[in-house]
Amino acid sequence: MKAKLAMNWHDFKQNYLVRFWSPVPSVIAAGVLSAYYFGLTGTFWAVTGEFTRWGGHLLQLFGAHPENWGYFKVIHLEGTPLDRVDGVMIIGMFAGCMSAALWANNVKLRLPQHRIRIVQAVIGGIIAGFGARLAMGCNLAAFFTGIPQFSLHAWFFALAAAAGSWLGARFTMLPVFRIPVKLEKVSAAQPLTQQADRATRRFRLGMLLFVCFVLWALAKTLDAPKLGLAALFGLAFGLIIERAQVCFTSAFRDLWLTGRTQMAKAIIIGMAVSTIGIYSYVQLGVPPKILWAGPNAVIGGLLFGFGIVLAGGCETGWMYRAMEGQVHFWWVGLGNIIGATLLAFWWDSLAPALATSYGKINLLAVFGPQGGLIATYLMLAAAMLAVLWWEKRFFADKSKNVNLFKEAA
Repeated sequence: MKAKLAMNWHDFKQNYLVRFWSPVPSVIAAGVLSAYYFGLTGTFWAVTGEFTRWGGHLLQLFGAHPENWGYFKVIHLEGTPLDRVDGVMIIGMFAGCMSAALWANNVKLRLPQHRIRIVQAVIGGIIAGFGARLAMGCNLAAFFTGIPQFSLHAWFFALAAAAGSWLGARFTMLPVFRIPVKLEKVSAAQPLTQQADRATRRFRLGMLLFVCFVLWALAKTLDAPKLGLAALFGLAFGLIIERAQVCFTSAFRDLWLTGRTQMAKAIIIGMAVSTIGIYSYVQLGVPPKILWAGPNAVIGGLLFGFGIVLAGGCETGWMYRAMEGQVHFWWVGLGNIIGATLLAFWWDSLAPALATSYGKINLLAVFGPQGGLIATYLMLAAAMLAVLWWEKRFFADKSKNVNLFKEAA
C-alpha cells in the first residue's frame, strides 16, 4: 500500500508539479479563475495599477506627495499592498511563481548576456509601463480580462498592442540588438550532471512556501474575506503562468517572427471561456469594469505592444521569470514601475485630451445583454480566424521562399 501511494505521489509530482503544463488548458483555467475572481472580489485580474501604487509609495518614502496627483485619486493610494485586493493578489502571484519554480528546480541566477539587453529591459519596461497605465490596463486588465468585461476600450487596446508588437518585432531585428556569439573550442562533450539532492531540497522549500502562504491566506479570510480570497487566487495565477510559461509577449512576437500561434490561440480561447463567466456575474448584478474608449487606449496599446517586445517580457512574463532568477526581468519590472509612475505624474496633463473626455462604452449597454455577448463572441471568432489566416499565409510564404531558393541554387 505504501509503495503504491509513493508511486502515485511520484507520478503526480512529475506530471503536474515538475513538468511544464500545456498552454491551452492552462490559459483556459486562467480564464475560468479570472471570472470567479471577478465575481468574488468585484474587480478584475490586473497588476500594473498596483505596480503604479508601489511607485507612489516609493515616492512617499522620499518625501513626495503623489497621493495628491489626479491619477492616484482615480486608482487610489490609500493603505499598503497588504490592505488592498490587488496588492495581496500580486503577492500571491509572486509566491505562486516562486513555489512552482522551486518545485521544478527551475531557479537559477542568470545574468543578462550583454549590456544592450539591460538597456532593452529598462527602456522597454518604461515604455510598456507608461503605455499600460495610459490605457488603464496591460495585457490583463486591458486585454485578457478587459475584453470579457465587455469594455470597448479593451478592443482598441488589443488591436493597437498587436500593431505595436509588430513594430517592436521588426525593431528588435536591427543589427544593434544582435549579440555576437562567442565560440569556444572543446575536445569532448560535457557530461550532463544531475543534482538530485538539490532538486529535492528545492522541491521541499517550494512546498513549504506554498503551504505557508495558503495558511496565511486562509487566516486572512477570517478578518478580511476578500483579501484572503484574492491572495489564494493570486497564488493560483502565479502557479499557472510559471508552470505553463504564459507570456503574452511571446504570443505576439512569435506570431510575427516564427508563425507560431499556439499561445495566441490559447489566449483567445481563454478569453472566450472567461466571457461567459463574467456575463453570468454581470447578470447577477456585479458591475463590469468599463474604461474610457479614447485615444489613450490606442496610443497606450501601441506603446505597450512595442515596449513588451523590446523588453522581452510582458507583465505576467517578467513576474515568473524574475522569480526563476533571470536578472534581465528584474530590470524589466523596474522599468514597468518607473514608466507607470511617470504616466501617473503626467496624467493630469494628458487625461482630458486622451481619456476622460471620451465615453466608457459598455457593449452590453450598447447592444443589450444578449447582443453584447454575441458581439463579443463574434469579434473573438474574427480574431481566431485572423490568427489562422496569418499562420497559413506565413508558412505558405516561407515554403515559397524555400522553393525559390532551391531553384536558384
